[in-house]
Amino acid sequence: MTGFAMTVDGAAVPGAGAFDVVDPATGEVFAQAPDCGADRLDQAMAAASAAFPAWRRDEKRRRALLREAADALRAAAGRLAPILTAEQGKPLKDAHREIATAVTWLRYYADLDLPREVSQDGSAEVIRRPLGVVAAITPWNFPIALAAWKIAPALRAGNTMVLKPSPYTPLTTLAMGETLRAILPPGVLNVISGRDPLGALMTAHPVPRKISFTGSTATGKRVAAAAAEDLKRVTLELGGNDPAIVLDDADPGQIADSLFWSAFANNGQVCLAVKRVYAPERLYADLVEALAARARSVRVDAGTAEGAQLGPINNRPQYERVAGLVGDALDRGATAAAGGRPIDRPGYFYQPTILSGASDGTRIVDEEQFGPALPVIAYRDLGEAVERANGTTYGLTASVWSPDPDRAARVAAELDCGQVSINAHGRGVRPDLPFGGHKWSGLGVENGPWGLYGYTELQVLVGNES
Repeated sequence: MTGFAMTVDGAAVPGAGAFDVVDPATGEVFAQAPDCGADRLDQAMAAASAAFPAWRRDEKRRRALLREAADALRAAAGRLAPILTAEQGKPLKDAHREIATAVTWLRYYADLDLPREVSQDGSAEVIRRPLGVVAAITPWNFPIALAAWKIAPALRAGNTMVLKPSPYTPLTTLAMGETLRAILPPGVLNVISGRDPLGALMTAHPVPRKISFTGSTATGKRVAAAAAEDLKRVTLELGGNDPAIVLDDADPGQIADSLFWSAFANNGQVCLAVKRVYAPERLYADLVEALAARARSVRVDAGTAEGAQLGPINNRPQYERVAGLVGDALDRGATAAAGGRPIDRPGYFYQPTILSGASDGTRIVDEEQFGPALPVIAYRDLGEAVERANGTTYGLTASVWSPDPDRAARVAAELDCGQVSINAHGRGVRPDLPFGGHKWSGLGVENGPWGLYGYTELQVLVGNES
């Protein structure tokens, strides 16, 4: 694939150089992306800064253009989805679904009405003002959907943006920038790409007043530290080690399919995916086998292959990490009820893996694997299971599985995380609900009016009482 350019000030702009992009289904380079460089970054920030005064003044126009952007993105899905599959690895149908998600977010924020905020006695108004330029950094698992999570509320609030995708998946985001170039005024949305240290240069740059970052906790800490030097506002959506607690009245056969896909959607490369399952001893063997049966039945193939349900892991470092975590668990006494090793073919393919016999203290239980491997851990006492589920530095999402919703809700209330679902996982990922984590899983929230508020600062206007 050729012809990818950055979008700066409404125009196609080359990089100072180029870098390779690998197809994870082959492990081979298939395209190049522009490498931004410090000078191009300065140009993008200057363009966003220059566009801000006019953009912030006309809310009606902003909302209309977000609707036009949604229509343009939907119309471009047939061109964008194959690029997304080629660079990310996900099946083509999932790539189309991701683009549709981005369209939904743009439309939601275009249509979101915010009430006027007035003091109790009517003498003052609380105004939400845009911050200015936002620097947005997105990950490789859902590059388009998660870009929309940032673009839609930031632009709706009146900010302008410089957006950088992961160097593993830059191409679809660059193509999206080209699509929206014809819709948005120059400088409102600038899309750049590049290798390290481009992200660090963005967070340290003097122009942005906010950093919106989605990615690993380790990188998020560095982003927060860099932003603190200039007191930039931050929204950090970081990692998770998300537990699912199965109660002793659950039916393994009935919940296995939903539980499996809650862990393995997008090949487990989802921040809110189930990362560990706690199951009562009396149901343990049946649940492990039910999950393993699903794992053995899944078709893993290139995202372009007919009937592919899971694709490859996105990149070699993550592929090696997953293999290392599974190998460590097996060395420490766990058993692979399904999978347990790479698939013998080119690319970064790994068998969907269900691990029994792992326990707390094993790396794959204690850390975020972010891949197609799921440990199932036995428990005797429900209180102990809740304590173990909470016994982590993460707190993104969780789920409780039981035919008794009231009992499940009581357990859910004990879990320290940003979202809990009953008999599902991640059910609350919607444009109208806040999404964010506790502890090391993030700062601030995305989505809903709460996500929009994160791209504003308050100003109080007090009336003249004379």
